[in-house]
Order: sequence, then structure tokens, then C-alpha cells
Amino acid sequence: MRRADTAEATRVLGEELARELRPGDLVVLSGPLGAGKTTLVQGIAEGLKVRGPITSPTFVIARVHPSLAGGPALVHADAYRLGGALEVDDLDLDASLADSVTVVEWGEGLVEGLADDRLEVSVQRGDTGDERVIRVRGVGPRWARVPEWFEPAAVS
Repeated sequence: MRRADTAEATRVLGEELARELRPGDLVVLSGPLGAGKTTLVQGIAEGLKVRGPITSPTFVIARVHPSLAGGPALVHADAYRLGGALEVDDLDLDASLADSVTVVEWGEGLVEGLADDRLEVSVQRGDTGDERVIRVRGVGPRWARVPEWFEPAAVS
């Protein structure tokens, strides 16, 4: 678990997280409206060195941000308006999963079937002002060894 007391600190945590990501990784973000999920993705994008701007994809559902540095693209999706697994399937996120880092906001309970290994990231408001509490949990063998601020991996 990590705490960030400003939006900039949340972005910095996203950059730290990006250093652990590689093509084929799935990141599932959860948290209430306005908690800072997109802000965290902005940091991930910075760390991956992809083309921006990074904004909430709520109305376009998914955006692909190509790498500016020869690394993986960032596929940034938002499942908030999706009605279920069939609509997720229509996005064809699995088509680019192997070559990209895929981050899905509001994906909890909808996208876990895309990959055996994933990071589940919870972004919650803290007790004061702009404070955010960010928990990262690895699932599957890919995340058996993770940075100490991650929670232990759960092998499914």
C-alpha cells in the first residue's frame, strides 16, 4: 500500500508502477469516481513514454497510445459504461494484449478473464484532501515476485 497526498504524487506512483510493466501485462483499476484512477494512468503513461494526452476514456471506451520510445503501447480502456462481459469482448482487448500494456478502469469483475496474470490496483480517497491510498495486488505467477509495496501475489 502507498499513500499519495497530491495528484502529482499519484502520477509519480504511476511512473513507479510503469517500471514494472511489460508487453502482455493487464492492469485492472478500481475505485470510486474521482479517486484518481486516470491520474495514476497518466503516470503509467509517462513511465512507459507513450503519446498523450491521457484523459478518461469513459465516452470513447478505449484508446491506444503508441510508444514514443520503442516500448509497448498503452491501451487505456474504461469499462464504466459497459453492461457486461459480452461488451468487453466486443472491444477486442485481447487482440492487442500480448504486445501492449493494457490498463482498464472500472474493469473489476469484467476483464480478469483476459489474462491469467494481472495487477489489481485499487485507488481510494484518503482521510484528508487530495490524499489517495493505492493498493497493488499481483495475481498469477508473473507477479510472484513484486516490489515490496505491492501486496503478495495470489496464484490463480
